[in-house]
Amino acid sequence: MMPPKGGSAGAGPEASVAPSRIARVARKDRPKAEGKGSETRTGRARGGKGSTGRAAPRSKPRRLAGADGTLPTREAILDFLRSSEGRAGKREIARAFAIKGDARVALKRLIEEMTEEGLISGNRKEFRERGGLPPVAVLEIVASTSDGDLVAEPVVWDAREGERPVVLVVSGRAGNETRALATGDRILARISALTDADVEGFRFEAEPIKRLPREKQRLVGIFRANARHGGGTIQPVDRKMLKDWPVAKGNEGKARDGDLVRFDIVGRGRIGVPEARIAEVLGNPQDQRQISLIAVHAHGIPDEFPEGVLDELTSLAAPTLKGREDLRDLPLVTIDPSDARDHDDAVHAAPDPDPQNAGGWIVTVAIADVAHYVRPGTRLDAEAQKRGNSVYFPDRVVPMLPERISNDLCSLREGEERPCLAMRMVFDRSGTKRRSTVLRGLMRSRAKLAYEQAQAAIDGRPDDKTGPILEPILKPLWACYAALSKARDRRGPLDLDLPERRILLGADGRVRDVVVPERLAAHRLIEEFMIQANVAAAELLEAKATPLVYRVHEPPSKEKLKALQDFLASLELKLPPAGNLKPADFNRVLAEAAQLPVADLVNEVVLRSQSQAVYSPESLGHFGLHLSRYAHFTSPIRRYADLVVHRALIRAYRLGPGGIEDHEIADLQRTSETISQLERRAMAAERETIDRLIAAHLADRVGASFKARISGVTRSGLFVRLDDTGADGFVPGSALSGDYFQHVEQAHALVGQRTGLAYRLGDRVEVRLVEAIPSAGALRFEMLSEPVKGGLAMAKGHRPGRGRGLKPKRRPRPRRR
Repeated sequence: MMPPKGGSAGAGPEASVAPSRIARVARKDRPKAEGKGSETRTGRARGGKGSTGRAAPRSKPRRLAGADGTLPTREAILDFLRSSEGRAGKREIARAFAIKGDARVALKRLIEEMTEEGLISGNRKEFRERGGLPPVAVLEIVASTSDGDLVAEPVVWDAREGERPVVLVVSGRAGNETRALATGDRILARISALTDADVEGFRFEAEPIKRLPREKQRLVGIFRANARHGGGTIQPVDRKMLKDWPVAKGNEGKARDGDLVRFDIVGRGRIGVPEARIAEVLGNPQDQRQISLIAVHAHGIPDEFPEGVLDELTSLAAPTLKGREDLRDLPLVTIDPSDARDHDDAVHAAPDPDPQNAGGWIVTVAIADVAHYVRPGTRLDAEAQKRGNSVYFPDRVVPMLPERISNDLCSLREGEERPCLAMRMVFDRSGTKRRSTVLRGLMRSRAKLAYEQAQAAIDGRPDDKTGPILEPILKPLWACYAALSKARDRRGPLDLDLPERRILLGADGRVRDVVVPERLAAHRLIEEFMIQANVAAAELLEAKATPLVYRVHEPPSKEKLKALQDFLASLELKLPPAGNLKPADFNRVLAEAAQLPVADLVNEVVLRSQSQAVYSPESLGHFGLHLSRYAHFTSPIRRYADLVVHRALIRAYRLGPGGIEDHEIADLQRTSETISQLERRAMAAERETIDRLIAAHLADRVGASFKARISGVTRSGLFVRLDDTGADGFVPGSALSGDYFQHVEQAHALVGQRTGLAYRLGDRVEVRLVEAIPSAGALRFEMLSEPVKGGLAMAKGHRPGRGRGLKPKRRPRPRRR
């Protein structure tokens, strides 16, 4: 798997469930029971005791038809299974209906037929109605109704049983225990079938036996063993908490020196110092390809698939041509990074034969049909929503979907048939889209190409694979891209084409090199084709008035824009007022700044002024791309948002099974918020892992000097980014010598109170590495360069002696390890 192509950039237990599913089972004008306790559902329990909340003893199951030794009917067996409070296997069924002797063979055959017909499920020792629940189960509270009743779902559920049922929770023998329950709590409960006519949609009710403890939030750190005396210390991986925790002898468990561990703070030792106890050994990040373990566990990213999810992989149905368009003869190609493990998008372009569109193009963007395999209500779907997206580290990928799907069934491999959802778009000669159509098809990739390989062919250096397809496939793609580029230029998206560093690892899992891959036309081609497909998806769904998840990027906030305008004014650069702002205005400023010695500084400040892109059920536009509507459609393997859009298209255009369901539509707001949070979690984890790899790479170079650029200015000091590796580190303001430095926010600078000289955002500097802490990804430097003349720093009337200052110290004191 590889990082995103062509895109923009703590989930608890609720992330894996769909609370708003209660919308399907909500009670409509339910009449209240009369008498004691009629205000609440718990007081209305059958035969209940009103305000005590105690449920009445259950009556014995009624005697069922067929219990005279004759073979029972199917309905009689189902009635028995519904009312049974204990195990109900073949022996119990035979006993209940007084089946003896040779009749047992006929009963066995009847039960087998009912299983094959999907009426019941289980094995000979325990059967239940298909879609039913066992007498005792672990449930998770997922929501509450408008009446205040709690709604739960079974934690363990086999998707082959059908849709996961919702269960109404009533007060148990623990009295008012349900009052203390909340969404996310798990309970062990007795389950019974619910037939009350005034509770619409609920098939089961649950009586809590006890609340199960939530998993305790544990801290994560690196264990350092004390070989002589036992025990040791833990170095937290959170750079904000660089404090070692002592581990007493006997509290280290099976941890060895260097292991990544989860730990609890268990109290204070004999001298009053808080102590830690190791709760779990997670692995050794010094081992090959293990450094990302720290971020995975520190952020709570699920990195293993539960058995129930993997079990569903065995029952996935192979696609057929039924209901699909045959695209197997269309010469689609995949163009990806050279080390890509999966290929979820393929492209094709050809001249439009329509004489009314002379010079126009027909473009097909085919995307893996993940919705064919991952259906709503399955464990696969719940796990994908829980993860939100794949997380890409230099040493591993934590996928959103199991590899059986992401690397096999939904990877558009060369020469192999794969189901797809395709966006067919027609453009005129100037790149303006005339119309688009979505279709569900079966495709076969003509070729798997790397970006560099495709670009080399276009540049006149074809190889054995690209030579035969250069004229019929590759050249039409590039010619079409030329037309789309014209439309892109007219649209004027924000042009921040910042270099992206890539870390290369050696066989030992350590950093071998840090490179900046060349930005090729092949990259831009695929990016533009994906953007057009994303826009078409949003437009088609809006045309059908079908709700969807949009990718939203709002304009800069008024506060950020004002600070940016003040900064640009000091350079005699000007932005229009906020109400009229367009990405092209930023592009003009960037073009003008390119002629100044502070061009890099302007790029940094413009980038920091932008809002963060999020997912939303509301169409608020995409400022950076200068689009009024935008959705993610092109990567359902690695982004849950794209899967939601696929399902919406399948439903809106009646493309077969797997479409979005009503409860998913009702829950789009929560889904959007959740996957936005999970995206931020993934970005933080990826960034921290890179920091840790670089810190480990530089740990043996303490004392060396580096060329760098100031990448951040705060009251407490300067952030710097090294030129050769892109590593980020910190220069404490207290270590800046020669003056008393004040933070001038609008100038993004620390200004000397006495001299007026400044360290500014974007300045080129030289720094010396003082300390490297690989476990936290922290680097600390001291400044070797002198501050520069004020100019920028004196903006907006700032005078020496005003502002918040930082006193210099002659020598920085090293931080305790």
